[in-house]
Amino acid sequence: MLLCGQVFAHHYLTTRIDRRTSLGYPTPLGVGCTLAIAHVFPVSPESAANVDNSQGRSRAPTDIWLSASLLGLAGLGWWWSVVGAAGMGGDEMSKHAESTMSLAAFLLAWVAMMAAMMLPAVSPVVGHYVRAAAGNALTAVLFVVGYLAVWTVVGIPAFVASTHLDPMVHGSAWIGRVAGAVALVAGLHQLSPLKATCLRHCHWPMSVSGGSRTASRAGTFVAGGRYGISCLGSCWLLMLLLITVGTMQLAWMLALTVVIWLEKVAPFSDQLRRVTAAILVVLGVALLVHPTFVTRLIV
Repeated sequence: MLLCGQVFAHHYLTTRIDRRTSLGYPTPLGVGCTLAIAHVFPVSPESAANVDNSQGRSRAPTDIWLSASLLGLAGLGWWWSVVGAAGMGGDEMSKHAESTMSLAAFLLAWVAMMAAMMLPAVSPVVGHYVRAAAGNALTAVLFVVGYLAVWTVVGIPAFVASTHLDPMVHGSAWIGRVAGAVALVAGLHQLSPLKATCLRHCHWPMSVSGGSRTASRAGTFVAGGRYGISCLGSCWLLMLLLITVGTMQLAWMLALTVVIWLEKVAPFSDQLRRVTAAILVVLGVALLVHPTFVTRLIV
């Protein structure tokens, strides 16, 4: 009986703490009940370790299949992007393909590109949300769909920008100056309070605070959308820069993917932001002075 009480007490305590730190805030009644249970059923280190180990074993399969699924989806996005880039090989073919691409075709390529670039960094947050909401595979799917829905909507103005700003289609010097201005502003944005705030909300587990232990389907979709908006505020200028140097440029996609991923998961993200800010400012000044240099950025 005492052992069962200890296991229950530890489970209740960890559940309350988990709910407080990742899903909401403690209530006075909840704190009083927690203290009372801890007093009646003191938890021994051995029982606590056993419960933690059992919880870790139950979470491990979920983390594995979820991470594998999201990385697989990102890999599919990379495959689609590589195929799309290869299909536009050659200067004349590239210009024709970019200028005649429909909105639907662009959105498909855009979502594939966003999945390839963003999902590796999103994977830890999705896993945390699924665990915090006591969800399953459907919870993960709805969260990711809500997240990608934000980027799909962003694809509409991105299509307009790509049509008018892509240096692979337009060879005028003013395109290079626009790319320089975007790079310069993107560099300054890296150091702005807005960037810091959005990136802070992108960090696990803060992005899913205030959720529900039994989140509804609509609530899960909205949570994914909110997280997508935070990511959008953090890196929208980097995506605009990608458009100004050619939307389907795989080298730029890979470089920005690494930067975005490190900004979200690395402990040195603040230092990285300062380094990328300096690089972007230098690149922006160079393009403003020598706008034709933008053609050398197309690989």
